[in-house]
This record gives sequence, C-alpha cells and structure tokens, in this order.
Amino acid sequence: MTPMRAMVIDDSRAMRMILKRIVTKLSFEAVEAGDGKEALDLLADMTEVPELALIDWNMPNMNGLEFVVKVRSDPRLREMTLVMVTTESEQSQIVRALAAGAHEYVIKPFTEGAMIEKLALLGLVPTGANS
Repeated sequence: MTPMRAMVIDDSRAMRMILKRIVTKLSFEAVEAGDGKEALDLLADMTEVPELALIDWNMPNMNGLEFVVKVRSDPRLREMTLVMVTTESEQSQIVRALAAGAHEYVIKPFTEGAMIEKLALLGLVPTGANS
C-alpha cells in the first residue's frame, strides 16, 4: 500500500517540523512549503496530489485562505483534505475558512492528540494509530 501524503504549509519552520513529526507518526509522507504560493508550485510538479494539506493562515506571498480558494478552484486538487492550522480563533475567520473549502480548523497552540483526533475525524488516521 502506498503511504498517504501530507503537505505542511506554514511560514514557521518550527511549526512545520512539529506538524511534519505528527503526520509522519501517522505514516504520512510529508512535504513542506513556506507559503501558499510555494505549495501551489510544488503541487503543480507532483504527479500525485497529497491526501492532506495542513495550512497556516498568516503567511507571506499567499496566505492560507487564498491557498484554500485556489485549491478548491482546481479540479485536479479538489480531493485534497484541507485543514487550517492557525492562531486565528475568531468565529468569523473559522466560518470564512470553512466556507472557502477547508474541511477542519485547528487553533494554535494545539496538542499532538488534538491534531490526531481531528485527522481521525476526517478519516485520515489508520485505525489504532492514535492509541
């Protein structure tokens, strides 16, 4: 079985490392991008679209919301599960992200358990992986 792939998009290297460690534990192959534009460039070169993208909201060049809108308008990328991982905790921001096409929303700071739980809700955690 080929491993699932995840894209971690955040302008913070430390946050990318944390998220990458979590998804790698769940048997994902992880690719990193420092902003939405870099992520789209990487996606354009990929033959297989990652199953999951963990996306920060506040980034230079292209923010997370713009990235979600772009991905949702591209038929090739529509199947990707998008999770916003951000410090933006206002209800209106959460509503905007979900309306734009994000599947879930995780507010920083989060625990590894909380992240795994969200991914499990989305059906992206192999059974028994979060025990």
